[in-house]
Formats: sequence, C-alpha cells, structure tokens
Amino acid sequence: MESDTPLPPALRRLMIGTLVTGLVLLWLYDLAVSDLGGWPLRPLVLGFGVLTALALIRPDRGPGPGTRAGAAALGSLLLTVAYLVLAPYTYAWGLLETVALLVLLVRTAHRVRRPAAAVALSTALGVAVIVLPLRPGGSDAVTFCFLLTFAVGGAAALGCYLRLLDARRARAVTAVRQNERLELARDLHDFVAHHVTGIIVHANAALMIQETSPEQVKPLLEGISRAGGETLDSMRRLVRVLREDDHQAARPGELLSELDRLVGAFSGNGTEVKLDITPEARGVRLAPEVETSVHRVVQEALTNVRRHAHGADVVVRLGLDRHTCGELLRVEVRNAAPGASSTVPTGGRGGFGLVGLRERVEAVEGSLSSGRTADGGWCVSAAFPVLAAVEGSPA
Repeated sequence: MESDTPLPPALRRLMIGTLVTGLVLLWLYDLAVSDLGGWPLRPLVLGFGVLTALALIRPDRGPGPGTRAGAAALGSLLLTVAYLVLAPYTYAWGLLETVALLVLLVRTAHRVRRPAAAVALSTALGVAVIVLPLRPGGSDAVTFCFLLTFAVGGAAALGCYLRLLDARRARAVTAVRQNERLELARDLHDFVAHHVTGIIVHANAALMIQETSPEQVKPLLEGISRAGGETLDSMRRLVRVLREDDHQAARPGELLSELDRLVGAFSGNGTEVKLDITPEARGVRLAPEVETSVHRVVQEALTNVRRHAHGADVVVRLGLDRHTCGELLRVEVRNAAPGASSTVPTGGRGGFGLVGLRERVEAVEGSLSSGRTADGGWCVSAAFPVLAAVEGSPA
C-alpha cells in the first residue's frame, strides 16, 4: 500500500545511535594516532573530521545535501592544500574524515536532485577523498591515493544505484496513480449515463403531465436540477482521463450490499471479519464515484490483511462524522496484530497500493490515512463527502 510511511521511531533512534557510535569510535582512533602537541593544523583536522561527521546526522534538518556536500568537499580540499604548502610530510590523514566524506558522496549521488549539481559535487567529494593521503606525503602516498580511487568509485556507484531505484520507484508510483485515474475514468460513462437517464425520464414525465397535473411539474424539475448538478460534479472530478471500453458497468446505490458480500467472502478465508454500519451511515447519499471508492478502500485494506496479517480479526466500520465543513462518511478498516511475524504491510515502506488509493480518494474530494495501532495492528481510515439529503427522505 503506501510508500510514505516513515520509519518507526525506535528503529530510527537505533540507526542514529549506531551511526553516532561508529563515528565516535573512528574519531577516538584518530585522536589516539595523532600528535596534538605537534603542528597546529593537526587539531584543526580532528575538528574538521567532527564537523564532517555532523553533516551525516539528521539529514532531514538544516542545510540540504548539496550544501553539506559542497562545504565538506571545499573544507577538505583547503586543508589538504594548507598541509602541502605549510606542513609537508606531516601526518594529518583522519579516518573519520575519510569515512564521512565517502558517506557524503553516496548521499550526494543519491539525493541531490539536479543531475549536473550531483555530478559536480560528487566529483569534488571524490577528489577530496583521493588526495587525502598527500597530506602525510611519503613514498606510499600515491599507492593510498590509488586505493582510495576504488573506494570513491564504489561510493559513487552505490549512490547512483540508489538514485536509479528512486527513479524507478517514482515511475512506478506515477504508473499506479495513472492506473487509478483510468479506473475512475472507466466509471465515468456509467455514472453519467445513470444520471442522464434519470434526467431524460424526469423531463419526459414533466412534458406528459404539464397540462393534466401542473402541480407535479415542480418536483420533477427539482429532480432534473439535482441530477444535472451531480452529473456535472462527477464529470468535474473525472474528466481528466478517458474511459476504457473493457470495463463492467458500475451499479450505483448498491454499496452496502456489495460491502456485505465482500466481507462475507473474506470471512470465508478463515478470518473473522465484522461489518459495523451505523444507522446514520446507512441513510447517507453518496455520489456513484464515491460509492466505488469506498468499496475500493475496503477491498484493498482486506486484501492487505490477507497478505500481511493472515488470521487477524478485522473490523470494517462505516460511520458519519460531523465537521464544520459538513458531514463526512468515515470508513475504517482495522485489524488486530497477526498471530505470527509478518512482513511490513503494503502501505508500509515497500508497496504502492495506498498511493493508488489516496489518488482515488482525493479525486472524489476525500482524505485517506493509515498507520499502526497501539496493539500492533493496522488501520486504514478514509473520509468521503456525502450528498445533501433529498427533501422528505430520512437522510
């Protein structure tokens, strides 16, 4: 289902703690092999290594990856030039600085959006790493520079690979959204045909009774006006895409029976599913495209329970929420924690199902959210607009 779900806070803290611990160990090693009583530039190298390492922590805050990479590359190159000019043959090669620059190289090749900027910054970081062994000088400097070339190439390749994965994922998300738009568009013909048929029937009836029963013309005209407005509303939401011919006709007005059938079929798979519909929700009027979207949300949520939480109890609840902006139909599919360990739900960090669902729900002016529950289960919740009640109806 969704790709936007963030890492759990506990896992995020563990990853940051592991990174900080590794960087601290590298800095302690650099401190142990450095002679702070020697040339004054050596403490500066240790301090710069710490600054470079800080650029790796909490990348979602502060300057962007391009700014951090540019500052780190420029600082490292300036320090190298300063050592070559002011203190040749003096040891000033920090392991912390080397590792931090390599990780920044991976991040730069991966996350900097503009390709030209990513190439320029990655090149600067690679050169800064390769020339680090020139600071101590000596006969082995060229050898170490050559070896670091492979490390730089590996870091750049890893960053480009991650960038390729992101691009592939972005294309997949775009395809999912487009498919969902097309699925909505397939319903457009049937929805419009349904409304227009009602308009024609009401108009013909008004023509037939305008002389014999003129008092009944007004309700018919009101019905024509209402059906016309709903038709225009459906077209406004869905006209961006074209209808495909290989689609079965939708059946407006049968949402509750379809949900009952869907839940019944799912319950037959060895999982207990409860359908809870409040009396207020039973009486609301929904646009046809909203009905199909409600059905799709429940269907996708139950499908993911079967894939990732097999055997967990599920509750499908439909209720009415009242807000300042009007009434909303709340659709919630909540499952308990699975009895056995399972993979991350589709809607976690790997799939695209929620991407398509969100596209569909937002297309009909609704909203969608999902996440883990306190008991370790999963909940998908959607809110849909409802139509105004017809005068004289119980809704």
